[in-house]
Amino acid sequence: MIRKTIALLLFSFAFLNCSSQKAVVAVKPVDHSKNNYIDIISRESLKQNLEIIASDGMEGRDTGSEGQKKAGRYIIDWYISHGVSFPKGATNYYQHIPAAFLNAKYNENLPDSENIWAFIEGSEKPDEIVIISAHYDHVGINKGEIYNGADDDGSGTVAIMEIAAAFQKAKDEGHGPKRSVLILHMTGEENGLHGSRYYSENPLFPLANTVADVNIDMIGRRDPFHEDSNNYIYLIGSDYLSTDLFNVCEEVNKKYNLLTLDYKYNDKKDPNRFYYRSDHYNFAKNGIPSVFLFNGTHKDYHKATDEVTKIEFDALTKRTQYAFAIAWEIANRKDKLIVDKTDGR
Repeated sequence: MIRKTIALLLFSFAFLNCSSQKAVVAVKPVDHSKNNYIDIISRESLKQNLEIIASDGMEGRDTGSEGQKKAGRYIIDWYISHGVSFPKGATNYYQHIPAAFLNAKYNENLPDSENIWAFIEGSEKPDEIVIISAHYDHVGINKGEIYNGADDDGSGTVAIMEIAAAFQKAKDEGHGPKRSVLILHMTGEENGLHGSRYYSENPLFPLANTVADVNIDMIGRRDPFHEDSNNYIYLIGSDYLSTDLFNVCEEVNKKYNLLTLDYKYNDKKDPNRFYYRSDHYNFAKNGIPSVFLFNGTHKDYHKATDEVTKIEFDALTKRTQYAFAIAWEIANRKDKLIVDKTDGR
């Protein structure tokens, strides 16, 4: 009886041990690739935020206006609700810019204003900074009409909010970026790139440690050159300073998003001079590899008719996901982008 009991116990132990081993082998690790976090960027959230950012209540978000400040408070409250902090070394979400700086070039009688920043600290190389930027100002009210700027640049504003949330979720789950990500909502872009110029002259983190700028300005519509499809994006400046940056933009698109990359406006001699007309330029001219994502202009550009009802949210979502994929790759690649060219101006 004792021998039978011992034998039965040994058999049971062996069976349980074998079953346990099989169970462990059968469990597959969770895939925490960039595709998991790309999926966090949702059409619904982009739409919900844009309907507020580009609403009449924001009064066209003119630089330094109460409407712009109200939009800024909404952005900050949204970051707080998603656990995205202000940057290390700052005291809050604002980089204050005095009126004297904003009016030094063109004397437009602008009041004090603010850049808004948020931050996801890197896990391995926290001192190396990847900037993701968009301007949140627009042109205000003209002759009683509110210029809501849903595409320009409400689309970029909500895009970088979503990108920040995706990076933060990755970090919360133990898969945050190796390099730090600085989200910059610029003021004064419409008046002469003032907010990005101020940051470049008063950086929170040394420009020498800034790896790249991914700048988003108008990604919610299509232009007359793409009437048949919105499955495209213009890339401007990606190859001006860094072959690595150009390759990253090309490779992540082929691997994940399959947009048509259009380089129509990438020539510095293009008469539109778009390369010089958005916030990335103040980083590029300081030798920082920069890429500008853009859908081109349309009939509602800088008109009161640039409304949320005309935004193509499928395009906005896909382009936001593409921008995230670029930033994710830059933030997580083994080596920082190499600057192998000197023609940032």
